Amino acid sequence: MSILERMQNQRSHLSSNEVKILDFIVADPSPLSGYVSQDLALKVGVSQSGIIKFAQKLGFKGFTALKLAIIEDLAQQKAILEPKRPIHNKIHSDDSPLTIAQKLIQEKTHALIATTNAIDFAKFEEIVNLLNQAQRIQIIGIGGSALTAKDLTFKLLKIGITALNEQDTHVQVATANTLTKDDILIAISFSGTRREILVAAQSAYDKGATIIALTNIKKSPLRKLAHYTIDTIADEKQFRSSSISSRTAQNVITDLLFMTLLQLKSDKAKLLLNEISSAVERI
Repeated sequence: MSILERMQNQRSHLSSNEVKILDFIVADPSPLSGYVSQDLALKVGVSQSGIIKFAQKLGFKGFTALKLAIIEDLAQQKAILEPKRPIHNKIHSDDSPLTIAQKLIQEKTHALIATTNAIDFAKFEEIVNLLNQAQRIQIIGIGGSALTAKDLTFKLLKIGITALNEQDTHVQVATANTLTKDDILIAISFSGTRREILVAAQSAYDKGATIIALTNIKKSPLRKLAHYTIDTIADEKQFRSSSISSRTAQNVITDLLFMTLLQLKSDKAKLLLNEISSAVERI
């Protein structure tokens, strides 16, 4: 029960002046924070001592204690009535750094576990073998997915796989148009609906290249176009400030592709990695 409701319940035990004070406060309690007892007395038309006795009758030490209790009660009611404003999925604007960290871990862990549990490993091994045998691999993505595409390209180059990646959508389409049946295009798009990705993927498809899509489990134009799909599962239904969980899901797949290809190439890949490390050390 709120403070104002408790005050109302005491109405029958109050004097006529005290009822006047009660009615004045209940009618609009919001300006109360700016009042001292003398201000309220003048507003209601009673004595200052009458204000203090009113507060004490309600169980408070004085008017200031009553005023603070009402202000705190109003703030709590407002917080209940107004839902917390999300800044990213389940993370709210008033969360502490510790709470944000815990919620981020929970979100990213869910994406990692759900995505790896959804992998069809028989199909996955088939995809890895195709990547290993491909002449060229073009990797495309837009926005947050472009970061994942760039990272995978760098990883593949380090183990001797010819991987192509361009940020400009026009160049992506032009590059896709040069692919052949010996090449692969990896399209990374959580939604599977981005027009830029679809145009490049269609160009590569028309040239006979194999299309591999990293996308969510829903039906989409990209899923329909692809020869192979690897599902990326993440909570992207709520308000999001960035593609954090979807990129986490994408990254676990691209890292897995890299590790399995590294395992497949074994000694040759390790030699290339060592050569790159040595060269970088000379910079």
